[in-house]
Amino acid sequence: MASITPMNDSDRERVSAAVAAAESRSAGEIVTIMAQRSDDYADVALAWAAFVGLLALAALMIAPDFYLGLYERLTGGWVHEWTPRLVFGVALLVTTLKVGGTWLILLWRPLRLWLTPGPIRHRRVRERAVSAFKIGAERRTHGRTGILIYLSLAEHRAEIVADEAIASKVAPEVWGDAMAAMLTELKQDHLADGLIAAVEKVGTVLAEHFPRAEDDQNELPDRLIEL
Repeated sequence: MASITPMNDSDRERVSAAVAAAESRSAGEIVTIMAQRSDDYADVALAWAAFVGLLALAALMIAPDFYLGLYERLTGGWVHEWTPRLVFGVALLVTTLKVGGTWLILLWRPLRLWLTPGPIRHRRVRERAVSAFKIGAERRTHGRTGILIYLSLAEHRAEIVADEAIASKVAPEVWGDAMAAMLTELKQDHLADGLIAAVEKVGTVLAEHFPRAEDDQNELPDRLIEL
């Protein structure tokens, strides 16, 4: 996906209306959450900084004359004898500069995210979705029929997490149509339409397996939750 145009109040109302319409046909309770990102990935930045520091040490070991000569030039050529203490001092200085510089560069979040491996991003989004589901939907409905549609913008990933009653009847791969419908709209920079498409697909599945009863009550909010 390219950069996503932010949603406005009209878009939010459309998503809420789609949730209400989908729930009017089933006993399911749909929760929609949109997060700017699912993780800060500070540990990934730290790992990259440590890796660059190790590379610097390896380079110093492979080509010591270059770094030691550079140090002599920077200090005005006053080094007459390389003692072990001085050599280790240069190694510490070089490593510190490399680690610190890399960390500062990776404070730029787009680069940090780009350098984060796909499997890590996928796992963090899934973990955040499950965490949000446990807080906002799990076992909060009478029939255990809550379901979460979670979209993480920075990672360009989405997850669908269902409560136990739904999971017992609907295989996870069934939600693939909802994910595909959402992705089609998101690729065209249609954020609200993507969420609405997913809600409609999920609503169709819920209506088939959990038809709405006459005394059914709305147990979870229909509004889009933004994190």
